[in-house]
Amino acid sequence: MNRMQWRGKQIVGATVAIGIFDGVHLGHQAIIAKAKEVSNGQGVIALTFDPHPMQFFAPEKAPTMLVSLERRVELLRSYGADAVIVCEFDREFAAKSPEDFVSEVLIDYLKISGVVVGQNFSYGHKAAGRVADLISAGEKFGFAAQEVALQSNGDEVVSSTRIRKAIAQGDVELAAKLLTRPHRMEGIVIHGEKRGREIGYPTANLGYSASTNTVPSDGIYAGWLEVENDRWPAAISIGTNPTFEGRRSRQVEAYALDQSGLDLYDKNAKIDFGWRLRETVKFDGLEPLLDQMKIDCDQARKLTQI
Repeated sequence: MNRMQWRGKQIVGATVAIGIFDGVHLGHQAIIAKAKEVSNGQGVIALTFDPHPMQFFAPEKAPTMLVSLERRVELLRSYGADAVIVCEFDREFAAKSPEDFVSEVLIDYLKISGVVVGQNFSYGHKAAGRVADLISAGEKFGFAAQEVALQSNGDEVVSSTRIRKAIAQGDVELAAKLLTRPHRMEGIVIHGEKRGREIGYPTANLGYSASTNTVPSDGIYAGWLEVENDRWPAAISIGTNPTFEGRRSRQVEAYALDQSGLDLYDKNAKIDFGWRLRETVKFDGLEPLLDQMKIDCDQARKLTQI
């Protein structure tokens, strides 16, 4: 099938784990783990979709993505998938009935031995197919279909929606618990006003896609900056730098602690958010700002060395 892009060696007779898997969070990891458990050594394929169905049906209502597609594939492989299939979600695929999805994709194309999905999984035109339908199809076609219960953290279910909400509120520590790793933004380092360089805190200004990055709320954070093969503890600022005069767009900037002379422009950068330190504040001049920046960096230095 032309819309199916394999990432990894093609496998026949594997167990397939199906989902959008945005974020590859605790719940998604449980699905991959279950598929691994029941695969009998025949391999696990993670079947994911791009773009997100909401981006196709109602782009104005589509959620921001927690990870890029490449990062999603990388994470699925790291958590146990032997191969990943990225299925292009287009009008033709959206029109496929639940029965055709099973017969054409799972049986004829993948020749699966089993399938594992989350408890809230749906498939086919207008999401008409449910887990019970998939189990019945398995009995008919001779594959084992299993569901994995939704995972919980505290009193709430782990979901991509919950993680996005936490990030939007600046609660990157909760997001990290649900993701099992820090939330990450990716993009190219672009030229900014170079004001940080002038005051002794040179920052990497991240140029990012809003559709593939979920941005934390304005504030100061501690985390890490990774560029190519280098990774440094970092103090991170999100906002419009209200202390300085003039209107400016919202920026995501990371200062690599105790580093100077770095030439990062036009390179791909990754910013991992560990802790929120404080909200954005407008200071009465440069001196109180610099005093607070020193405090922020000291705090970030301590946290990132744990």
